[in-house]
Amino acid sequence: MEDSVDAVVVGGGPNGLVAANLLVDAGWDVLVLEALPTPGGAVRSAELIEPGFRNDVFSAFYPMGALSPWVAGMGLAEHGLRWRHAPAALAHVLPDDRCAVLSRDLAETTSSLAGFAGSDARAWRAEFATWRRIRDDLVGALFDPFPPVRSGAKLLRSLGAADALRFARLATTPAAALGAERFAGEGARLLLAGNALHTDLGPLQAGSGLFGWLLCMAAQDVGFPVPAGGAGELSGALVRRLLHRGGRIDCGRPVARVLTARGRAVGVADGAGGLVRARRAVLADVPAPTLYRRLVGPDALPARLLDDLDAFHWDDATLKVDWNLDGPIPWRNPAAGRAGTVHLGADLTGLADFATRLATGRVPEEPFLVLGQMSTSDPGRSPAGTETAWAYTHLPRGVRWTADDLRRVADRVERTVERHAPGFGALVRGRHVQGPADFERRDPALVEGALNGGSAALHQQLVFRPVPGLGRADTPVDRLYLAGASAHPGGAVHGGPGANAARAALARDGVLGEVYGAVVRGLHGALHR
Repeated sequence: MEDSVDAVVVGGGPNGLVAANLLVDAGWDVLVLEALPTPGGAVRSAELIEPGFRNDVFSAFYPMGALSPWVAGMGLAEHGLRWRHAPAALAHVLPDDRCAVLSRDLAETTSSLAGFAGSDARAWRAEFATWRRIRDDLVGALFDPFPPVRSGAKLLRSLGAADALRFARLATTPAAALGAERFAGEGARLLLAGNALHTDLGPLQAGSGLFGWLLCMAAQDVGFPVPAGGAGELSGALVRRLLHRGGRIDCGRPVARVLTARGRAVGVADGAGGLVRARRAVLADVPAPTLYRRLVGPDALPARLLDDLDAFHWDDATLKVDWNLDGPIPWRNPAAGRAGTVHLGADLTGLADFATRLATGRVPEEPFLVLGQMSTSDPGRSPAGTETAWAYTHLPRGVRWTADDLRRVADRVERTVERHAPGFGALVRGRHVQGPADFERRDPALVEGALNGGSAALHQQLVFRPVPGLGRADTPVDRLYLAGASAHPGGAVHGGPGANAARAALARDGVLGEVYGAVVRGLHGALHR
């Protein structure tokens, strides 16, 4: 079987779906090939434990999706997407059950933080004022292909030269140091450090301050929203939009290799031997190692790129526990019950120890948990009076986990929740445990449960993502584009890598496309020969 389209998108995760939608909007004939039976990648939902309780299989809350010019700009409400919010976005529960609450209501956030240090109410308002002043320009600079010339210039004008230098310093500062500089109390400092650990960056690592600050400001601004009905409704809206505009998607059709001729991508071969010719572009929403080593192969790539790929660093492995509960979690501190997302299990010293043990290949003695209360955020997820909830924690990579190993870690996770919510265990109707291998089996892009498509550390950002190069979606193969989370701007559900790949494909096919292609090929040649 042979088909011919303008563009083939390999992978139907959120980045692939955003890329496909942008190309269809430009009038291209687009086919998405998804290896799994359903689209969505790590944005899916299912009844994992029992009927009537809807669980998010992987990711759940989407602040970056709400901020993203691509996801937010696609009019997905017209295709069924509705956002839901818990009363508060986030709570960090300390070991002594004090609680720092981050709410879309600025007064509620500052009141909570003032309980730790009175001056922090004013300090938090100052941070949020900075965010509001630079938000649009900063988001543009974060999501645009590198270097973000236009949006970067706007951001520089918004900040001014002196404050731009100060913001650049913030971007490289560890979360612990940034928190100590900006806030007097433990509550605000823990919000920064805990949010940084949504990546693989501990509070003592360079760059963690920016990630923590960004998620804190996003939570204050747009909250931590969830799609009504489950994470899969976000993917469903992207699919419905794509189909409505004439795109196509084939599920259960894995791609075996990218076809190249004379240094150019010309199509793909699927696992059954079927061929799809791509007249204009191939976009790959897969991890960089998968694209280069398996789908393209070493014979078609510069040897130095393959050497650099040996130094590609994944983010941490993951264990996730889903629960169906007979009632809301009975937190000792009721403030935690208002939050959709709860950080649990550590103070600042504990967070640093947790990250250090992971970095040195050891299982943390005390798990740091990111916990989601889904029926609190979206009551339609389960029958009235019940709750669907989950928690994930990170584990060291490269460990072979047996079922008994995973059960013991899951039991420790439950004991951590029980310590702050006595009676939690008695409410559990059933649980579902996913270890690193389970993540990868259900979504091959989540290698050992790497949720961010590769480390968020500074040595693997911008022109170093996924390897030292251009920091763009373009690859050394003409008309082949990396559209997955291991490309800039990286992980989280915002569609940035997919959008950048689509924009690169459109530029290559445009009026100055031959010039664009020659420049890109020349730069890749200089960097990788």
